[in-house]
This record gives sequence, structure tokens and C-alpha cells, in this order.
Amino acid sequence: MTTTTPDGRLDLPPRSGDRPRTREHNPHQQLSQTAPPELQEELWSRMTTLDGVLPGRSGVSVPDTRALHLRPTIAHGPAEAYLVGTEFAHLHGHGDGSLHMCLPKGVVAEAVRQGWAEPHPMARQGYLPGTLVMIYGPRDHAELDIVWRLVRVSHRFARQPATA
Repeated sequence: MTTTTPDGRLDLPPRSGDRPRTREHNPHQQLSQTAPPELQEELWSRMTTLDGVLPGRSGVSVPDTRALHLRPTIAHGPAEAYLVGTEFAHLHGHGDGSLHMCLPKGVVAEAVRQGWAEPHPMARQGYLPGTLVMIYGPRDHAELDIVWRLVRVSHRFARQPATA
């Protein structure tokens, strides 16, 4: 279970160091501080255990990207909870290790402010929802746990209907 504060924040700690270099256009990729492949595999292993996910290829990213799609019967989140179809998150290949996912707007603001994320270039330009972010690849096990928390928030966002 991912805990949040009463106002919906995650209380994410600041990410240490400078932000990694990223490509400012498509394909949006992390260019420095790449996650070690063993941490990427551990994260992917965790990601595939989420309830109702169908691991597969991404509908919007480069070929070595692995994506999580929700079973349509439980994909009740708002349209801005998905990259395409029922794909709510994907993990880029070993040369990158970052993720794209959709998060609630308050979590996006917190993740960006604390140095864990940046908006997707197409979201910055207004072509895609502001819920779409790149989460930087984890550099160690402590960061893996933070990224895993964010993946679970994305999963919950994709499953839960919007409330009025």
C-alpha cells in the first residue's frame, strides 16, 4: 500500500544530486545517470506483479521499451491516466532506465519539485496531458523504492474512477 498525507501528497524525499540530462524532444530519454540494469530488472519484476496488468510492448515508445497495460475490465481511471489505450506506464530499455507514467497532478508537482521527475516534452507543449512525466531511473535500492512507490500510484490512478 502506498501511503499519502491527508492532502494526497506522498511526502517524497528530495532526490540527491543534479537532475540527469534528458533529451528535450522525442524520443524523450534519460541520457545520464542511467539506472544499473540489475535495478531495472528488479523494478520490472515488481511492476509485473501489480494486480490486473498485462506486460507487453509500448504503444508509443521505442522498441526496447516494456509497458504495463491494465486489463480493460479494471481500467476505470480518467483518460489522463493513460499514455495510450490502457498503457499507464513503461520502462525504457537498459541504455536508459527511465520510465514514463501518468500520475495525478498533485503527485506530478511533488515529484518534479523533489527532483524525481520532469514533464514529458509534449505535455509541456500542451499536446499531451500534464499528468505524463518521465521518472528518472533508480541509481540505488533506496531510489528503487521511491520509483516503485510512484509506479504504484500510477497503477492506482489508472484503476480508480475520478471523483467529483
